[in-house]
This record gives sequence, structure tokens and C-alpha cells, in this order.
Amino acid sequence: MTLSTTEPGALRAPELHGRREEITAVEALVGRLRAGRGGVLALAAQPGLGRTALLRYARAACAPIPAVQVTAPAPLPREGPLLVCVDDAHTWHPAARSALLADLRRLSAEAPVAVLLTVTEHHARSGELHGIPTLRLGPLDERAACALFERLTDGRADPVVGAWLIREAAGNPRLLCAFLAALTPDQLTGRTPLPDPLPGGEAVLHDHASHLDALPDATRTLLLLAAAAGEHEPDGAGADLALLLRAGGDPAALAPAEAAGAVAGAGGRVHFTHPLLRRAVLHGAPLARRRAAHTRLATVCRDRLSRLVQLACAAGDHDARLAAALADAAATPRAPAERSAALARAAALTADPALRTDRLAAAAEAARRAGDPVRARALLARATGAPAHGGVHQVRGLLALADGPVADAREDLLAAAALLPPEPARHALIGAAEAAWAMGDAAAYREAMTRVPVCADDPCLEAYRAGMCAVLAGRVTEGHALLRRCLDTLPTTCEPAGLLRTAAAALVVGEVETACGAGARALAAVRAHGPEVLLPRALEHLAYGELRAGRHTTARAHAVEGLRAAHRIGQPNVAACLHAVLALAASVEGDTEACTAHAAAAADGAGPHGLHQAATLAVWAVARADLAAGRPGDAAARLAPLVAPGPRRGHFAVRMLAIPCFVEAAVRSGRTAEAHSATAEFTRWTEATADRLAPAQLARCRALLAPPQQTAAAYEMALAHHDRTPGEFERARTQLLFGQWLRRRRRTREARGPLRDALVGFERCGARAWADRSRGELRAAGEAVAGEPGAGPGPLASLTPQQQRIARHVAEGATNREVAVRLSVSHRTVDHHLRNVFAALGVRSRVELSRLLADDRGLPDRDEEIAAHP
Repeated sequence: MTLSTTEPGALRAPELHGRREEITAVEALVGRLRAGRGGVLALAAQPGLGRTALLRYARAACAPIPAVQVTAPAPLPREGPLLVCVDDAHTWHPAARSALLADLRRLSAEAPVAVLLTVTEHHARSGELHGIPTLRLGPLDERAACALFERLTDGRADPVVGAWLIREAAGNPRLLCAFLAALTPDQLTGRTPLPDPLPGGEAVLHDHASHLDALPDATRTLLLLAAAAGEHEPDGAGADLALLLRAGGDPAALAPAEAAGAVAGAGGRVHFTHPLLRRAVLHGAPLARRRAAHTRLATVCRDRLSRLVQLACAAGDHDARLAAALADAAATPRAPAERSAALARAAALTADPALRTDRLAAAAEAARRAGDPVRARALLARATGAPAHGGVHQVRGLLALADGPVADAREDLLAAAALLPPEPARHALIGAAEAAWAMGDAAAYREAMTRVPVCADDPCLEAYRAGMCAVLAGRVTEGHALLRRCLDTLPTTCEPAGLLRTAAAALVVGEVETACGAGARALAAVRAHGPEVLLPRALEHLAYGELRAGRHTTARAHAVEGLRAAHRIGQPNVAACLHAVLALAASVEGDTEACTAHAAAAADGAGPHGLHQAATLAVWAVARADLAAGRPGDAAARLAPLVAPGPRRGHFAVRMLAIPCFVEAAVRSGRTAEAHSATAEFTRWTEATADRLAPAQLARCRALLAPPQQTAAAYEMALAHHDRTPGEFERARTQLLFGQWLRRRRRTREARGPLRDALVGFERCGARAWADRSRGELRAAGEAVAGEPGAGPGPLASLTPQQQRIARHVAEGATNREVAVRLSVSHRTVDHHLRNVFAALGVRSRVELSRLLADDRGLPDRDEEIAAHP
């Protein structure tokens, strides 16, 4: 046996990323060894995924127990404690490897010897490791790959370069390291374009395909044809088996390739088992054979664009005629991903710098529309050094609108508009206006939309443009009339972007149901026909419209789907907006933890990128959750800067919607003057908007501020408005406030009706925290409520409903003043009731009261909580 012994402390554990499960398994093996027992673990992975790094980790982790590295066949040692590492056992002679595996199966678990061996994934699939515990290593996920990249580059690399290298490495850490080692500093920092294909990965790719060398020539030819065919197929689509056979592939050659684990046949298509394996087969072949395979495929491709792509792959240098043919074929109706690939090939064949930049910009835009921002940015990076180019600015701006500071997006799109012909310039200006909207800059939005030329060929777009300009210029009646023309075109509008504009126009004029209908149609159109890039935005528009319509459950479902799509496609700005929508839904449903988490995620995304609308929605959500939890002072403090004039003012399209919440919070926390001022502004907005819910909310605000002799009539007016509009949640809020007011006026019998209605309404829309408040008010009004926590027998059963509520708040740690604010009673009333509670329960302190209620509910008392969480 050839051994390499590691002295205790001689190795330092390598830093591993994304290998928590594997490290846990290795540490469990070492733990058995420390306990005087042995074991065996095999690590199987594709080349470059870190098998050897895990062995090094194990050798360092087992110190001070000695470790040996076995480098040649021999019987395993039986005396220990000892860690035996066998790296790359698949390279041993088959007979020696069989003997080793047989020895491992005979190794007693009682012997203080642990064995860790590594093999390729191919050998693990062959069945050789039967009976031996095996852990398969997969590629690094994106987060782990990013962490590794940041550590290797110390943050000096250009983010666009980093994203492309991480994608091309496909989760393989050795391949990523190889790419980095082969690049120049200028390439790494983005000052010069990356080479295509990337250099440095030849050794890793060779290792991926080395086990295929023993396959028959016909099988290797079929694999090369399949790999070459992948150049014109969408990622993951595989190769058409009929095409391979027409190109000269042998149908009998497929079975050995499948047996070797290289490919899998399904549905008449041939799929490589790993994307790097396809790349290894293609680039590992000699150039002449590779070009011959592309040429053979080109002669039998029936689709013109696919044939031209194969000819481009076989071409050796610039070819103006072939590039022009490719660009012409890509102009026909195609999936955006196919169009992007064809235009990128055309650009590579183009010698003229200006024309090459045109084609790269078009390829980048097609990649963006396909939902592939990483590829789009990589294509733009190849145009480095070109003069100012409208197409490049436009794509860069649209990418930043979804994933970047929106102020930068606006500047890029304005620059694009100055360089582009009229039609694309119009779309660039609309994009600049969208960026200004996200920023909360109404003047910048109006400026961009004013610069959009009159859209005589698109009546809906023209009505939208003119209507939005009028509304933001203060000509609300004129603007609403124009926007309604946009709504009139809804029955004939089919294009997703037009439907989304119609949905936005409907929200501006207050036609919430129309907005939901247009949003649903836009989503259906995107799902059926694309483009993929619009999917997260369509889901966001629909979810926000459903929130406005009071459909909180469906809004949450669409927002969750949109969030997944935004993360998958790479649109963190849309993700921030969707987190805000989810926070608002959670504030209705009473899930405080979810509301706080989503609001924090929205704020984290909104802050660096200047997303003022998402930030405003997130603050509103948390404030509404504060109201539900009986913290009006906190809610008022959050909302006051958003609804008042000044630099911290909320987004111009959202702040009016938050005023009813602010008025309620302000009145309940003693900020009456601010509530009067906000109500006056809300009155002016209600007179201008067609939002059917606004009159009911305004009447509720006036009821909160009305003198006692007018309050009941004001609430009755608010409820009459609610009777004419949908919106279960807002109606229930008005009923709750009315019932609370009646109870506090000692009109408890009258209070029970609105409070019961409020409870039913909140339960119907899943507003748990608000329903709990309604139950508490009902109990305080002398009515037992089925299902309320603590309603059954217990230590508080002898107390009045009001005393029970005060006792619970005090037991939770609230001060008398905090209880008074939550229950809308005076401080003296709380003092009086609390003395009676102490006397009735026989307790002498707040701590004893907390302990009494904690024992009844099976919860830790306040002292225990403080000790556990100092």
C-alpha cells in the first residue's frame, strides 16, 4: 500500500460553499471514529464538484486522529483510530477497485477505522458501490456559486462578468476557478469583452467526457451530432432523434450511450444527462470533426433558421452573407430565445462594428424578452467600446428597470430615446416614464410622457398617454375622460402590454373591477403567448388590483406565483413590489410575522434601487398590522410622514389610499389635528376619483372626527355607501369602529349588531387579527362569542368582559397607559378595573397575574421569558 500520512494539525480545513449536507455526513463519520467505531462513506460526483476538497476537509476535521491517503491498491488497515481516504478510486484498475470495494463491505463497524472514498458519478450509477453508503454531490446552487466567486475575486470583478461566468460554470467550482485563471484583469473587470467560448475549462470538460472514449465510434458520432444539434435548440429541449438519424446517425448507437449514462432518450428526443457533458462532447472533438457535424446537420435541417445556425457554427470567420441571412430569418415570428441565439450568431459573423453592435443589441433585447437578463447583459458587454448606441441604452435601461436603480434606468432610456428612430424612441420614453413612476417622481413621469409623440396608430396608447399627463398636471376631470377612452378599447385589446396599461388606467380612475379583468386577461395572454419577461409584472398588476378590490386571498396567491417568477427570471425590483403586496395581504389576514417579513424584504429591495412605491406600500402594510394589533400610536407614527407634505411624503399614487388608515390611527392616538388635515385632503381626492370605495372611507373618517351628537349618523352614512360597493374588509372595519363607539357610549345593546356584522365580515375575508378584535369588543359588550380564546372556564371567568381584556393586556406586559390606548378608555378607567381584577383573583402584582394566566394557558410567564431572552 502507498500511504500519505497527515500529521495532526498539519492540514487546515478548506472553505467550502453550499456543502452543508455533505459536511454534516463527513462530520458524522468522523464522530463515529471519535467514539471508537468505524464506518464507510463514498462520495460520488461529476468531475470538478469538490470530491477532493471534501476529503481534505475530513482529514483536517478528524485531528488529532491520524489520517492516511491511500494512493495504490493494498489491504486496508484494521487498527486505529484511523481515517483512511481513497481519492478517485475510479482510476484504479477494475480488479483492484473490486478488491477494495469487497474489503470495504467486510470492514467491521466495530473496528476504529473510517474510510472515505470518492468516485465519479458515472461509476456510482454503474452499481459498483452496491451496499456501500453513498452520498452524491450536486452542482453548487446560485447562492453558493456567488459566494465562491466573491471569495475568489475579492469583489473586484464586474457583476455582469460574474453572472455570466457563474452561469457558464453550471455550479462546477473547479470550472469556475479555471475560467477565472484564464481571464485577464481587463476581461474580469469588464473593460474588454469576454472571449467566446470562454477559455480555461478544457481540462474539466475533458474529464467529464473521458469515460465516453471507450464507446463505439458510431455511438461517439451520434453523441457529437446530438451535441451539435443542441446549438439550435432551446436549452433543455434536447436533440431531435429523427434529425440525428437523417444526418447519418446509427439508431443502434443510442443504446450504448444510454447505458454509459451520457444521454437519455424520451419522446423522440435525445437529452444529455448534464449540460456540461454536451459542451464537453462538442468542444472536445477536433475542429474538423465538429465542423463536419454542423455541416451534416445543416444539410438535413428542414427549418431555415436552424439550418443557418448550423452553417454559422461550421463557419470559420466573418461571413457577411450568412450573417445577413441569419438576421433576416430571425426577423420572422420566433420565440425570443431562438431569435436571440440567431442574432448573436449573426453578430459573431459580422465584421462591420456598427452593424455588429446593432445585432448584439437586438440579440440582447430578445434575450431580455425571453426572461434571460444574464445573457442579455453578457451580449451587451460584447458591444463594449462602440459609440453611443440607442439600442444598447434601451436594453440596458429596461434591464435596470427590473433589476437595478430605477433612476439609472430612466437616464438610460431617455438617452436611448434621443438616439433611436421614432417608433423605438416612443417605447423608450414609456419605459422612462415607468421608471419615474417607480421612483415616485410625478414631474419626471409627466415629462417623459409629454415627450412621447402622438400615437395616432394606437388609440389606446394615445388615450393613456394624454390622460396620465392630464391627471398629473392637475386636470383630473379631463384626464379621467381620456383614460376612460383607454378602457373603451378593452374588448378589442389582446396585446399584453396594452392590457396592462388598460389595467393601470382603470386603477387611476377608480374602476377596480375593470382593472382586475384587464389584469387577468393580460396574465392569460402572457401565459399563452409570452413574452416571458412580462409574467412577473402581469402577476403583480393583477395581485395589486385584487387587493384594491378586497380579494386578499387571490391577491396573495397571484403575488406568491409572481414572486417565484420574478426570482426565476431575475427581476428583483418586481419581487420587491410583490413582497409589498404580500405584506398588505398579511396585514389584512392578521399574520403579523408574515407582514413584517414581507415588508422588510420589500424595503430591502426598494431602498438601494429607489423603489418609492414599493417602500410606501410596505410602510402602509406594517401600519395596518399595528392597527389590527391595537397599536394605533405606532400606526400613526409610521403613516404620518407618508400622508403629510414634505420630503418624506409617500408615493403619489399610494398616499391617498393610506389616509383612511392614518385618520383612524391618528384619532385613536390623540393626533386629531393631523387627522382633520388628512381628511380634508382625502375629501378633495374623493370628489375627483371614481373609486367606489372612497365615499364610504371618507364618511368613516368624518365619523371618527364628528362630535358625539353627529357620530352615529356619520357611521350610518358610511355603511350606506358600503352597501353600494364591494369590499368586505373595509365594510367590516367601519362596522367595528361603529360598534366600538356605541359600546364606549354605554349603548352596548346597540353595539352588538355592528360588532357581530364586523366579526362575520372579517371571518369571511380571513382577517384573523381583526376578527379577534371584533370578538373582544363583543365580549366587552356582554355577548359570549363562540371560538374566542379564553371564552371557556378559567381564572378570568368571574371577571366582567372589560376586566378580562385589561387583565390579558397587562399579563402580556402592557403598561396601564398602553392598555388605555388599545382599548380607547382613560388611564383612570384602567387603574380602577385593574384594582378590581387583583382583588377578584387574589393576586398582588402584575407578575402574579402574568403567572396565573400563563399557568392557565400552558405558557411561560413573564419572568421566565425575560430570563430566557434577557
